[in-house]
Amino acid sequence: MFPDVKFQLHLCYVHHKQFGQATGILESIPAKQRTVKVNMALGRLYQLCGTERPAITAYKEVLRECPLAMEAAQALLQMGVKGTEVACLMVNGTSNVPNMEWVSLWLRAHAHLSAQEYVQCAHTLKQLDERSPLHDNAQMLVTLGRAFYCGGDQRNAATTLQRVRLLEPLLCDGMDLLADILHHERKAKELEALATQLMSVGADVHPEPWIAMAYHTLLGKRPQRALYFAHKASLLAPRSVEALVLKGNLLLELKKTQEAVVHFREAMQIASYRYEPVHGLVQCYVLLNRCKEAIALANSACKEMGFTARALTLYASVMVKEPLYLSRVRSCLEKALDKDPSYLPAAYLLAEIYEKSNLPELAIELLRRQVATHSTCRLHLALADLLVRDHDEASALHHYQIALNLDPTSERALRSLRRLEQGPDQPERSYDLDPDEVAESDNDEAVEDTDSDLGQNWTEMDMTFSSQ
Repeated sequence: MFPDVKFQLHLCYVHHKQFGQATGILESIPAKQRTVKVNMALGRLYQLCGTERPAITAYKEVLRECPLAMEAAQALLQMGVKGTEVACLMVNGTSNVPNMEWVSLWLRAHAHLSAQEYVQCAHTLKQLDERSPLHDNAQMLVTLGRAFYCGGDQRNAATTLQRVRLLEPLLCDGMDLLADILHHERKAKELEALATQLMSVGADVHPEPWIAMAYHTLLGKRPQRALYFAHKASLLAPRSVEALVLKGNLLLELKKTQEAVVHFREAMQIASYRYEPVHGLVQCYVLLNRCKEAIALANSACKEMGFTARALTLYASVMVKEPLYLSRVRSCLEKALDKDPSYLPAAYLLAEIYEKSNLPELAIELLRRQVATHSTCRLHLALADLLVRDHDEASALHHYQIALNLDPTSERALRSLRRLEQGPDQPERSYDLDPDEVAESDNDEAVEDTDSDLGQNWTEMDMTFSSQ
């Protein structure tokens, strides 16, 4: 059988998700007869199946023949190949090509991403966007959005991914991250529009449309149907961290904690450096009263992720359950705010610790610094509650009113205002954090109304889901 015929046969197998047969038919082509497209296809299949060593070999062959095969270079960096080695393969083949200065910056950005250096990655990619031929390149912007997302900067991630959506409406890559952000921000209409658009362009082959549908359905308080959609996503992409994390979170929502553990663990095996599966597994351990394991996992995550503000806050939020760890919790949270002074989950929890330690003045000072740069309903409520307990009713009233202006539907703000008008009493706490709240965006926006029946035509399935 001719190599071209075998390649076409491999495409048929891939279409039917028969990846083993697809790999086998390509491997039957003698090495000397393998073209760039054959090696590229082999690299993708090996990487999809988690067999990295042959994938690296295949991608290196691609770069030797085609030094500007950016997908191959990116895949090599993702699998841990040193940036200098990848650069050598690329630069040697492009040394005589003019206007190729951007290649070294591109390589540096992806090397930063593979090393979980998200701030440096974002900085380098922004330089490329501003000063190179890659301006408005959708794939590069997806990488920039991913760097923001993985670094915990959801605001910039959303802005960047929305820009991708405007530039390339048919592109699915990265839209699962945007769907997650829109879900956390409870922007139902935007999420509905995204899910509808994605389902019309890529539901047969891409997991992102199903992930967006799952988040939209979850926002409509239908977790069982959302789980079905998430399951469809994981069937299309068994190694999708986003699909596995979503399934785990949905199983938690449905009180199936042990099944959720399986999915979060599988996601961690694929990407141990990602915050989301670690956060989910910590939640599971806390719910199962396995606090020592939760603390050990959060501690390990801090080391794996380079002691980021999110990881330190997660660690602190688990330790806070143990009174003996109070001083260590405070130290962790102060370090978290040193790393990222604007990280609100750390600020809320540290304010609580200060108050428990009879240091209300430090708690008030901390939250006042936060309201100088942020203005959210929850933050103003937290500060107002502290001011009431400090007998500063006038300032408390001011912040309750700001909170109500930011979210006129906030029952907490209304109750607190009425209570203050009737006479100061101990207000409800508005800043206590549980481990499952640590990764959430600070959001006080009400769910937007939507009369859409999006998803009604999809058959609801009652099944026991296991890790794919």
